[in-house]
Amino acid sequence: MTGADPTDAAGTVPTWEEVARDHSRFMYSVAYRLAGNHSDAEDVVQESLLRVRRGLVNYTPGSLQGWLARIVTNVFLDETRRRKRRPQTALPDDPDRIIAGGLGADEELAMRSLPDHIQDALAGLQDEYRMAVVLCDVAGMSYGEIADQTGVPLGTVRSRVHRGRMRLREVLS
Repeated sequence: MTGADPTDAAGTVPTWEEVARDHSRFMYSVAYRLAGNHSDAEDVVQESLLRVRRGLVNYTPGSLQGWLARIVTNVFLDETRRRKRRPQTALPDDPDRIIAGGLGADEELAMRSLPDHIQDALAGLQDEYRMAVVLCDVAGMSYGEIADQTGVPLGTVRSRVHRGRMRLREVLS
């Protein structure tokens, strides 16, 4: 995670290329922590970058990483809701035709950042707890920013972060 955004300090709106180049790792990190796997995280980042492209025209310089984390989280939540409404497709008749790819550089970095047992414990949390913990502890957002982004009261955010951390401690101990 990087510090303050130089684009925000200058009060200018970054180009889409600058966002994709300079902030895609941050977006992937948030997406990976929310989704729990490489494939879904890549899909979330790809859709998020499309939304960034459409939304840059309305972006007001401020906390660029907060804005990006909000977009990634909203895409993740939309995808989660969509999956609940639609059944997942089965594997093809000949699964041997699928070539297993190696880990990408972003996944390698994300996996090195958190050990597997911690990522597994995080993935085991209910969505609302995982989202609150990831936004707070991975994305570095304040409780107020999380409340604004998720549309839940500040007290609920505090409760979810606290309960999520408690459940992580229980699983990890």
